[in-house]
Amino acid sequence: MTDREVLSECPPSAKLVYKVLEHDGELTQQQLAEATMLSPRTVRHALSDLDEEGLIDQRVYLADARQKIYSLQNVDAEADVDAAAV
Repeated sequence: MTDREVLSECPPSAKLVYKVLEHDGELTQQQLAEATMLSPRTVRHALSDLDEEGLIDQRVYLADARQKIYSLQNVDAEADVDAAAV
C-alpha cells in the first residue's frame, strides 16, 4: 500500500500533521501543535497513529534531549520514485 492509501485511513488530525511535516520537514511535538493549532494531546495521538502506520520517523531532539523530533519516513525514496515515473 502507498503512503496515500494508508493516510486515507487515518483521522483528519493525523492527515494534517502529515501534511505539515511534508511541508515543513522535521518538527517537535510542540512545534507541530503550534503549526497545526491542535492540542498537544491531539498531536500526540496523531503522531502515534502515523508511527503505527510506519509513516514517520522519530529521533532525539539534540537541542533538548527530553523531546523527540519527527519527520516523514522515506521522503527521499518517494521523490526518487516520483522522478522516475516522469
